[in-house]
Amino acid sequence: MNNITIRPATLEDLPILYEFEQGIIQAERPFDPTLKSGHINYYDLKALTESDQAEVLVAEVAGEVVASGYAHIKDGKDFQSHKKFAYLGFMFVKPDHRGQGIITQILDELKSWSQSRGINEIRLEVYDDNEPAVRAYEKAGFKKHLVEMRMSIN
Repeated sequence: MNNITIRPATLEDLPILYEFEQGIIQAERPFDPTLKSGHINYYDLKALTESDQAEVLVAEVAGEVVASGYAHIKDGKDFQSHKKFAYLGFMFVKPDHRGQGIITQILDELKSWSQSRGINEIRLEVYDDNEPAVRAYEKAGFKKHLVEMRMSIN
């Protein structure tokens, strides 16, 4: 296995992070008919990278950035037992580096970062039909919690 280094993203990483974002969007389009066609963005990656309430991580193999993920501290709802939680997102691995456990390493680092800030609840969203991603997150210890449903009425 390649030597994998996980580190915080910097502003210098933004060009590759923008590419990763488009890779995520391309992969998710088949699961979400509500996404606009053409170029869209999910994240404000610059703001997340600079925020003290978020941690954007990248994985490097031989000096090449090959994967990403973030944790963003958010407020829980008044009726929830946790006042804050870490929302995880931006999970991407370049195709040539998939299946090497890189996302698991990123998840572990984001979990540690969250715990170091007193957070004991982490959440993420994944399309129910994206079975490989669901299996990967379940393998990492996540459990399905709520299913969002939708209907187009036009």
